[in-house]
Order: sequence, then C-alpha cells, then structure tokens
Amino acid sequence: MDKNLYQDILKHIEEAGDAHISSGLETPLREDAFAIDDALKIELIAKHFREIMHVLGLDLEDESLQGTPLRVAKMFIQEQFKGLDPKNKPSVTLFENPYQYKEMLLERNIHFHSTCEHHFVPIHGHAHVAYFSSGKVIGLSKLNRIVDYYARRPQVQERMTVQIANELMEALQTKDVAVVVDAKHMCVASRGIKDITSTTVTSSFHGRFNDPDVRAELLKYISMDDSRS
Repeated sequence: MDKNLYQDILKHIEEAGDAHISSGLETPLREDAFAIDDALKIELIAKHFREIMHVLGLDLEDESLQGTPLRVAKMFIQEQFKGLDPKNKPSVTLFENPYQYKEMLLERNIHFHSTCEHHFVPIHGHAHVAYFSSGKVIGLSKLNRIVDYYARRPQVQERMTVQIANELMEALQTKDVAVVVDAKHMCVASRGIKDITSTTVTSSFHGRFNDPDVRAELLKYISMDDSRS
C-alpha cells in the first residue's frame, strides 16, 4: 500500500474515534456473535492476547505474565464485556405502586464502568435515572443493573445513554423517563490531549421531562450537595 494512502487511512480512523462517531443505536454485533460458547471465547481470546503480548516483546515465560492472557480473557467475557450477551440482561418485574406515589423518582450517582469502543480504555462515571410511575414500579436495584448491563460492553457514551433510557421506557411502561450520564474518558485523560479534569455529560429526556419546569426540577435534584455531616 502507498505510504501516503496508509497514513491518510490511519488519520481518518483516529479522527473518527475522537469524534465519537457511532454506527447507530444498537451496539454493532455480527449475526453470529453468540455462535460459540463462553468457554471457547475465553480460550480463543487468551490465545490471541498471548500473541499481542508476544508482539509487544513481553517475556511470556516470566512467572508474573504467564497467567495474564487467560486472566484478561476471563475478565473480558465474565466481567468487562458481559453486557454484550443478552443472557446477562437483568430481568425486570413490575410491582403495583402501593403508595400511589405520583411524583418524580430519581436514583442518582449510579456508578458505572464501561469501555471506549474506539481505544478500548476505560470510561467511568455516574448515571442519574429518573421516572414518573405509570402505576407500576420496579426495585431500585434494577435501575443500577440496567445501567451496568449497557455499560459492560465496548461503548460510546451517547449510545449508552439512549440505550438505558429506551430500556427503562420499555421496562417501566412509560415515556416519562430521563437519563443523565456524567463520565470521564481515559482515551481523553491518558492519551491524545491528556486532559485529566474534563468530563462528558449526555442526556436523554422523554415524556414529561421535556417540560422545562420538570427538567429544571430534575437537574436541581441531580446537583444537590450530597456531602454528609
């Protein structure tokens, strides 16, 4: 390949990643993404990660590094990217709203860990999730689990925010849902511009949260001082 063309391709790929270009709402998966089981995926990832370490020049006979390929493979499948597999999607049970609570319910500061799909480095931050009951409610921990499910995959923050909101609207059987995500991207903090202080905020407002007064109330609650005396 012509050297100049190669450099142009690399520049385009890098700029696309920094621009957070996403292919759509759904996480891009092949049709055969789950054709093999987790055990085989772990075996194959360990094999290929071992090759990456070899290319980097690491001594894989060293006692400290011998188990690294398998540890990484298990982490990818069982923890870091478990949200790719629909079998790990949290089940949601709706309950009657016995107290007839009709005001906004907000669960804020839901901590999450995700992974930038452009550089495969961490994204971490907090999600704030709010809704008005349609007459049904779900357990509070399910809100955390839904956030975690969509975070545990290679992600773009904008896509993750909308995915969480859409899942909540379906689970809660209401359009009155809002999601605000505030996150730090290690692809910004540890490479490129190396800005360690900035965070990225995204939001997805639906139903009653499109009302400016309701949205202002939500944002007031999110920004409340959470220090404890």
